[in-house]
Amino acid sequence: MAITYKINEIFETLQGEGSFTGQPSVFIRLQGCPVGCSWCDTKHTWEVNSDLRIPISDLLAQKEETEDWAELTVQEISDLFRAQKFKAKHVVITGGEPCMYDLIPLCSRLESEGFSTQIETSGTYEVKTTENCWVTVSPKVNMKGGYKILPQAMARANELKHPVATEQHIDDLKLLLNDFSVQDKQVYLQPISQKQRATELAIKSCIENDWRLSVQVHKYIGIE
Repeated sequence: MAITYKINEIFETLQGEGSFTGQPSVFIRLQGCPVGCSWCDTKHTWEVNSDLRIPISDLLAQKEETEDWAELTVQEISDLFRAQKFKAKHVVITGGEPCMYDLIPLCSRLESEGFSTQIETSGTYEVKTTENCWVTVSPKVNMKGGYKILPQAMARANELKHPVATEQHIDDLKLLLNDFSVQDKQVYLQPISQKQRATELAIKSCIENDWRLSVQVHKYIGIE
């Protein structure tokens, strides 16, 4: 039986975060996430309600955020990419929590068709993907879902993108870096909700620790 993916959105835009900021990208947003981040800006992807499954054609016609989702095989996703005639050659798989799924078949197919791939994950699920896939771990510590950051996810990360609003978030990150002996990852701080206090804290902490700033460019310039 072919593996399928529950999809909330597929769209083409610019990546607005982390190392690939400014990169034209096709985003595949998967449905489902139990982590429970209070500041999450995609809460409509948390639940998988079977009554909200719709055809992909209807999903693509949606103009607003929705809890609706469509279920596609790797072949159907590949066919959709061709039908949509996307120009971007970079694919970002996000969510929701994409690592609830085995992403090896999807990333393998996309890479065989000339795309580079990237996953954005909370670090609370094992990362199952290809060797060449770029993995962005945005470690979600002490969220209401009760999930722990996994050593496998931290080890597989190519970059760490940490949401911050308070000094506690900085302390949490330093503990993670120490506990998992992470020395070779590029670290980005991302101010939560673009708030001034969070941004000032992120700038200060980046300078003090030789980290980088990720400011969610897409939100500042008003694109998806």
